[in-house]
Amino acid sequence: MHSHQNGLKTAALLGLLTAMILGVGYWFGGSGGLIVAVVLSLAMNAATYFWSDKLALRAMRARPVSEAEFPALYQMVRELAAGARQPMPRLYVSPTAQPNAFATGRNPANAAVCVTQGITQILDYRELRGVIGHELSHVYNRDILISSVAAGLAGIITMLANLAWFLPLGGDDEDAPNPAVLLMMLILGPLAATIIQLAISRNREYQADASGAGLTRDPLALASALRKIHAGTQRMPLPADSQLTSTAHLMIDNPLRGAGIAALFSTHPPMQERVRRLEQLATSGGPAARP
Repeated sequence: MHSHQNGLKTAALLGLLTAMILGVGYWFGGSGGLIVAVVLSLAMNAATYFWSDKLALRAMRARPVSEAEFPALYQMVRELAAGARQPMPRLYVSPTAQPNAFATGRNPANAAVCVTQGITQILDYRELRGVIGHELSHVYNRDILISSVAAGLAGIITMLANLAWFLPLGGDDEDAPNPAVLLMMLILGPLAATIIQLAISRNREYQADASGAGLTRDPLALASALRKIHAGTQRMPLPADSQLTSTAHLMIDNPLRGAGIAALFSTHPPMQERVRRLEQLATSGGPAARP
């Protein structure tokens, strides 16, 4: 049911992207602009569906790593993926000092898991395994496609807003800001954030926490990891540039400072509540409790 809902949301987002591009094309170029917009929308839909995962990896300057570089990371990912009877995802490491992690890709066969350099330095093996379980659960719950498409769509909208700044005013003063463009930029930024918030429920983080704890059978390890990660993201927030704001929702914790435009893009539930639920899961003696 959850994966079916994500499929419907993905189709709706791609439909919205198409309608938006067609509308802009007709506005600027009439029927000729509409034809160009049709071609452009097909290209952008394909790019958003097949390559949206690269946006988050590029935003975090992530690079693929080999098993020789990070043997412990490969070991835990391979063990958890095999336990879930799923393919091994690609592994990336970001040079970012902030502790964080995310998964991306349109399906388990094309998934990638990325951890920051910072998270590998503050978590022990058990805690990092809990984080990996959470990220793999996003993949297996089919959260990643809708997240990646939403990130791609928000990135394209933000790019259009930035490009709009260079449109001429059309009057005598060519250097004067175009009032219509200024209005467009004011609308498109919050629109990108709204699309992400509507497409991605905060409940998905609770679901990934619970199913990740079930996968690792160690909810307390994830709870401990989340405390450390949240302390790190609060101490070292990342700059709210256009790429990061549109991909922040993929991270296990919000990497941005929770103020200004970054607050618009927040899709994460309160960390205290996530930790409380994991601790309750451990004390309840449920299937996710560690033996």
